Amino acid sequence: MGVEAIVTDIEGTTTSVRFVYDVLFPHARARMAAFVRAHASEPAVRAQLDAVAAETGQALDDEGAIAELLRWMDEDRKITPLKALQGMIWKAGYAAGDFTGHVYADAERGLHRWKAQGLRLYIYSSGSVEAQKLLFGHSDFGDMTALFDGYFDTRIGGKRDEASYRRIADEISLVPQRILFLSDIGEELDAARAAGLQTCWLVRDGKPDATARHPQVGDFDAVSVDP
Repeated sequence: MGVEAIVTDIEGTTTSVRFVYDVLFPHARARMAAFVRAHASEPAVRAQLDAVAAETGQALDDEGAIAELLRWMDEDRKITPLKALQGMIWKAGYAAGDFTGHVYADAERGLHRWKAQGLRLYIYSSGSVEAQKLLFGHSDFGDMTALFDGYFDTRIGGKRDEASYRRIADEISLVPQRILFLSDIGEELDAARAAGLQTCWLVRDGKPDATARHPQVGDFDAVSVDP
């Protein structure tokens, strides 16, 4: 069945894992405590601090919330309030020119090619929607946000949960079989396929395996799409 939309992961797929772990995460961790203390009274930040307390099931003051956030970062937890607060910190970093969002050249080419073919393009990442827009809005190739028709994060569900992909298909009003999901994580691809999506496995740091349980490619140039 032909593809009408492509949903792509970010980390390890459009963007180097090293950018996330060597640039974004350390930047946010170094600033998290000061950011919370300076902005805790702002409604958007307070809402996320309340969500931290709700996630733990405890009544936390701001210092307790900071300690929990730092622990989650050290454990690389994919928790919505953490991702939202990281996104707020990264916004300031992008605006100050501290870094630009890494995007592989082949990913930039592929996204433009598919957009020109009339395909709808979406992002699905554990990072917040705001963080996704920041990365592509301040990418190595400039503002790429016009390429995308929508963004999804953990508010739609976990990336290894079959139901999340069914919800995405419902949100974009397509049958799952018309959607291609790109990721570098086999378990995410398993969930997408279980929901009926077509899948393609990005294997950037190794040689693609023709016997793998999902089609594997080394980069976006090798992704075959039949609109």
